[in-house]
Amino acid sequence: MKLLLLLGLVALAQCHVSKIPLKRTKSLRQRLEENGLLEQYLKQHPYNPASKYFPVLTGTASSELLENYMNEEYYGTISIGTPAQDFTVIFDTGSSNLWVPSVYCSSLACTNHNRFDPSDSSTFVSTNESVSITYGTGSMTGILGYDTVTVTGIKVTNQIFGLAETEPGTFFYYAPFDGILGLAFPSIASSGATPVFDNMMSEDLVAMDLFSVYLSKDDESGSFVLFGGIDYSYTTNGITWIPLSAETYWQITMDSVDVNGEAIACSDSCQAIVDTGTSLLAVPSSALSNIYSALGVSSDEISCDDVSSLPDIVFKINNSDFPVPASAYVMESDGSCILAFEGMDVPTESGDLWILGDIFIHEYYVIFDRANNKIGLSQLS
Repeated sequence: MKLLLLLGLVALAQCHVSKIPLKRTKSLRQRLEENGLLEQYLKQHPYNPASKYFPVLTGTASSELLENYMNEEYYGTISIGTPAQDFTVIFDTGSSNLWVPSVYCSSLACTNHNRFDPSDSSTFVSTNESVSITYGTGSMTGILGYDTVTVTGIKVTNQIFGLAETEPGTFFYYAPFDGILGLAFPSIASSGATPVFDNMMSEDLVAMDLFSVYLSKDDESGSFVLFGGIDYSYTTNGITWIPLSAETYWQITMDSVDVNGEAIACSDSCQAIVDTGTSLLAVPSSALSNIYSALGVSSDEISCDDVSSLPDIVFKINNSDFPVPASAYVMESDGSCILAFEGMDVPTESGDLWILGDIFIHEYYVIFDRANNKIGLSQLS
């Protein structure tokens, strides 16, 4: 009996609940504005935010449009190798691969970011496999390797990741992050790479097969990703569980989108992806015009004096209401106010697609449950 108890305690000690703090910094949009490059950049690189999600390409190439990170502000630090080399990454529930710049990269974008040097790591294992990810503004190419990846107290051994060799264009140069750590499902991983969290689960490194996210609204600190557990101090309003409609992205079915008790969009249900790697609310173009009409505005630019009179936008999901107030969906910058919506068009077999980005996540503590393939939402006070 004592031996069984001891073995149980050892097994428990090997499982972690690990909280990694996220820092909020200037967004890429702000950096481009400060350098007088935003207007020119947007003209040269028009985009559809849905390109990040469709089409999904398997094999050694995938299409992922990183302009979705234009307004992204939340980043965390991981390390790769032995001894550890630190990198700032986006913890992105809208993709599945881990990649960082490498010393083999001579692109301008790599010169002002941390670069992984495999020769400095005693645990690095090289491969002959290449990886190529095409973006709307250029491409990232590189090689695949294996090494120890440390996320706070969790060490994942033999984790496959991409070492970028080229990062053409200006986007990554101004991006305030080094790389990306994807937290979506293996089915959409480029090159068939096993995602970091999947290895955490298979190696029994987390106490529960889930992770949760809290994004602070105003403070520069306080945001976090919690691997392997739920911080119940953020769930005092209860947790509503929503089953996934696909095990690719964190995709769910919405019943409707309401304003003042009336459905203004998604009236026959539609699909939505909960994505920490997208800042705004990406909505079908037809729905965007309906939202403007319901709010009594003609464009995304509004008077800041009108914000207090704007109604909540209510996302009805799994027979529950999830309101997002105007204080969340209106962004203020330099005395002007802009609605945090962007239009896109991706019809799916189950209806139009919406992307519930950080604007939505700000209002809820979000639990991404891989054990049961569902999402938990708890409204924050």
